[in-house]
Amino acid sequence: MKLILDAMGGDNAPLEILKGAAMAVSEYPDVELALTGQKDTILALCEKEKISLERMEIIDAPEVVTMEDPAQSVVMSKKNSSMGVGLKALAAGEGDAFISAGNTGALMTGATLLVRCVKGVKRAAIATILPMENPVLMIDSGSNVTVSPEYLLQFGILGSVYMEQLFGVEKPRVGLLNNGTEEHKGTPTLVEAHKLMANCPVINFVGNVEGKAIPFGACDVLVTDGFTGNVVLKTVEGLSKFIMKKLKGIFMSNTKNKLAALMINSDLSALKKSFDASEYGGAPFLGISKPVFKAHGSSDAKAIKNAVRQARDYVSKGVSAIIDERITSGLAPAAEIKTEDKKEN
Repeated sequence: MKLILDAMGGDNAPLEILKGAAMAVSEYPDVELALTGQKDTILALCEKEKISLERMEIIDAPEVVTMEDPAQSVVMSKKNSSMGVGLKALAAGEGDAFISAGNTGALMTGATLLVRCVKGVKRAAIATILPMENPVLMIDSGSNVTVSPEYLLQFGILGSVYMEQLFGVEKPRVGLLNNGTEEHKGTPTLVEAHKLMANCPVINFVGNVEGKAIPFGACDVLVTDGFTGNVVLKTVEGLSKFIMKKLKGIFMSNTKNKLAALMINSDLSALKKSFDASEYGGAPFLGISKPVFKAHGSSDAKAIKNAVRQARDYVSKGVSAIIDERITSGLAPAAEIKTEDKKEN
């Protein structure tokens, strides 16, 4: 398969992107990469750093979408950017998936307008793995600040397919993030969403989930709006770093604790690894008709390699086609409920 990789997107581009690309093609012999970006810059850097371009081609793109650029820039002022060229190549069938560590808003805008959503999907959403005791997929984690009950229902369907196909979770448990477990809790949007999700036959809905229950296996798919999801995501990231910093301070405080740290070094390393979001690769934009993955803006080579792995698995399992089927199956019950509500009113 051929995956398209934005070589110029992200805080550590292009060097870490190119290193990650080389690691990926070395580890996954069935993958070829198309790198979009400034060709002369890429060639010169690869020569300087002795990075092999085996099973890679370069698609020249003279412009770069920066983190400061507005979301619309990818389809307006910077159509010839590495991101814009890559998305257009994906839409034209020149690759099987697109991966970028660049501007999230621009990537979502470009994916929606250039590649377009799966038929029936109202809004695509960012799906991010939270490193809990068992991985939890949170959707949306940043793209849709304002949502409707129908959006939240569809997020549950999209997330279920992803956890089922990519993580092997049978009948993933879908929870709705709320300020209480009772079905009447929350805003009118959440109350209506609860009703729609409870009556949807293609998801395994387990009801409302409070924030304190997220780390303890309350659900496999956590549904929320993009504003709340992004706050949760950043809180989890910050708390993880805080915990590791405090543990380091404890173990380095005296000789006795240093010796104790040496004795449990492998366990500490495993704990640190469990908090590392880069282990899970990129975050997919679920609902887009072809796979688009967002790697973290600060991605290093390992994170890029893992993002390529996630995109590879997504393509090989045909997730987009399964989403298309599930969305179609899940829409009818929602429409029926809305019709019944109108009659009652």
